[in-house]
Amino acid sequence: MRKGVCEMKKFFYSKKIAPYVFICPFVITVLLFWLVPICNGFLLSFQDILKEQWVGFDNYTRLLSDKIFMKALWNSFKYMAGTLLLLIPFPMLFATLLNSRLMKKADFFKSVYFIPALTSVVVAGTIFRLMFGESSTSLFNQVLGFFGAAPIKWLKGAGTSYFALLLLACWRWTGVNILYFLSGLQSIPSDLYEAAAIDGASKWQQFSKISVPLVKPTTVYVLTISIYAGLSMFLESNMLFKGNNSPNNIGLTIVGYLYRQGVEKRALGYACAVGLILLLVVMLVNIIQLKITGTFEEGRE
Repeated sequence: MRKGVCEMKKFFYSKKIAPYVFICPFVITVLLFWLVPICNGFLLSFQDILKEQWVGFDNYTRLLSDKIFMKALWNSFKYMAGTLLLLIPFPMLFATLLNSRLMKKADFFKSVYFIPALTSVVVAGTIFRLMFGESSTSLFNQVLGFFGAAPIKWLKGAGTSYFALLLLACWRWTGVNILYFLSGLQSIPSDLYEAAAIDGASKWQQFSKISVPLVKPTTVYVLTISIYAGLSMFLESNMLFKGNNSPNNIGLTIVGYLYRQGVEKRALGYACAVGLILLLVVMLVNIIQLKITGTFEEGRE
């Protein structure tokens, strides 16, 4: 008995075994909640669940001629592009200002910027839907009225609804990205800025020649998660348009289309095909951006 206990202690206290014990929970989680669902989804994508029959590649060939899916794909790419253009450069600039010695009450502004991220998407979407309402008393129509313009139907036009979605995204995630960039900027030694200042470098030169290159790992990380978040957006659109049926599908995203097919129409096989296409698109876009930013080459070094 004692010998068995000693052998168990030796096993668990072994330096060779310990790393595997520590990573076991992560590996089990990935297998149960990521790999197994993907494999099941892959098998379901070749079936018609309602008819309970194997249909081969029919679900995928149907996607190629599905105009609504193509529109959802375009909407998701357009939303992703807009968030990348707004939620990377501006948070980096704001983080630089917060990291500056000239900035007073920096901790207060960090807290204020982060508050929107703590707000529920349901609450935020409902508030923004009221702000972009059709009546003349809604906030943005009151702003138009102040300048003498007539009220407009914000959430029924492609351009104005896109503006509403981007504004909601910026309001929610600017503070989070600021904190990411701020952590990256604070890891840069202050000696570099002092040396550059002594050599006569302006603030802009310090930012472009020191801050931007050295904060590249943070930028790549924010870019990666922003691509995923942009292409997988659903709840913001669903709350803003009060459901998954926006006018002429102007707010429909890939995940929204997946939800429509899988939950609303119960076409689980077709929905799995949509989900796998989304997975491949996200992976492809991120691999391309990692290749462009040179992340793979840095990893080899």
